[in-house]
Formats: sequence, C-alpha cells, structure tokens
Amino acid sequence: MWQYLTDSYNWSGNEGIWARILQHLWYTFAALGLSVVIALPIGLRIGHTRRGAFLAINLGNAARALPSLGLLMIAVLLTNQIGFLPVLIALVALGIPPILASTYAGLSGVDPATIDAARGMGMTGREILTKVEIPIGLPLIISGIRSATLQIVSTATIAALVSLGGLGRYVVDGLKLRDFPQMFTGALLVALLAIVLDAVFALIGRITVSQGLKIG
Repeated sequence: MWQYLTDSYNWSGNEGIWARILQHLWYTFAALGLSVVIALPIGLRIGHTRRGAFLAINLGNAARALPSLGLLMIAVLLTNQIGFLPVLIALVALGIPPILASTYAGLSGVDPATIDAARGMGMTGREILTKVEIPIGLPLIISGIRSATLQIVSTATIAALVSLGGLGRYVVDGLKLRDFPQMFTGALLVALLAIVLDAVFALIGRITVSQGLKIG
C-alpha cells in the first residue's frame, strides 16, 4: 500500500488519486447540499410547530435503516438509468435522516419558558424561530450535518458500482483485480477524507455556535 501511495504515477492524470478525491468530494457535497435543502426546512418547521414530528422522524429512520446498496438498486430501477442520478438519490436518502432528526431535536429542546419570554417581548413566530430557536438549536443542527457528512462520504464509494469515479473505484477495481494494495489505499483515503471533513465541520461549529451553547 505504501508503494502504491508513494508512486507519483498513481497521483496524476484523470484517473489519479487527486482526481478521484475531487470526484468523491463532488458526490459528497452534491448529496449533502441537497439533503440540507430538503431536510433543514422540514426539521425547522416541525421543530417550531411541533406538528408532524412522529411521521417525519419515523420515515427518516426507516430510510436510514435501508442498506446503501439496496437504496442504489432501487434508485437505478426508479430512474431507469445508471449514472450520477441514482447515486445522488441513494446518498440523499442517507443524508436526510440525521439532519432532519437533529434539527427537530435542536428546536424542540428549547425551553418553553424561553419561547414564552420571547413571545412576551412581542416577537413574531418567525422572529422566535430565527432569533431564539435556531441559535439555541444550532449545536444539534450542525451535529446532524456532521453525521450526514460522515454517512455520505463513507457511502459515496457505491458510485463505482454504477461506472462512476470517486475513491470507490480503488476498492471496486482492486477487488476485481485482487489488487489488495489498491483496495486498502481506497479504504484508507475514504477514512482520511471522512476525518478531515468531520474536523472541518467541527471547526465551523466552534466558530458559529455561541460559547454558552457548545456541546463538544
């Protein structure tokens, strides 16, 4: 594996390690961005109104329980194509539950007395959401996005199963060729990428969350 990593040939070109890392990041952030766009507003809505929580959270947990390969096959059948779209659908299905659950938990955990005090000061429902509930729930919201990121970046290797790129190519191609150094390299790079992204979101959390609200 060390020889594979230190060979400059394996780092260059359209199929080199740098190119595969960029492809993997593209799959990850495309799915993460869409997951946030879908799950965050729903989580804010049900957390603020306390309505529909049971249905939304349980549907999310049911999607989380499905195996990633099964989700990919379902997405391929639904879209009737092999390529980026079914991979995106499968990854988004895995990214939505942690964001949805954490956003709801962050808002629903706000002390009712705090909300009553804000309402007594004349704040509207929107102002309570944006100025009270979201800032207080932000640590859990960011925690959910971190969890979704780890879930997506580690699962994005399935893109290689439908002839796409990313770091999963090393695992799939290495298994096919019985090239174990290549397989281990792919697995190691995915793990390192997950650690780096988790550290980035941890840093974002430290910067954006008020000192009195940090949860570690």
